[in-house]
Amino acid sequence: MASAIFSGFAIYFVFWWITLFLMLPFGVRSQHEDGAHAPGTDPGAPVMALMRRKIIWTTIVSMIFYGAAAWAYYSGLLNVARLSRLMGGFPD
Repeated sequence: MASAIFSGFAIYFVFWWITLFLMLPFGVRSQHEDGAHAPGTDPGAPVMALMRRKIIWTTIVSMIFYGAAAWAYYSGLLNVARLSRLMGGFPD
């Protein structure tokens, strides 16, 4: 039981990090685009990263992805035998 809970947290953690990296570019304006270039910094550096908002959205979106994956797994749509058949493994 403890390993199943730990595995669930580990899978959610992976979903969360992938979602965070997908969310990072949204809403970012560079110093060059904004016209407010600080001396000694790269013109492509972001003006405001909006990380708090991105972390909140990452958590929400990753919960949805994780919930959909858990539902597919527990309903039998996502299991090793089925995925293997889709990839050309285990014949019926």
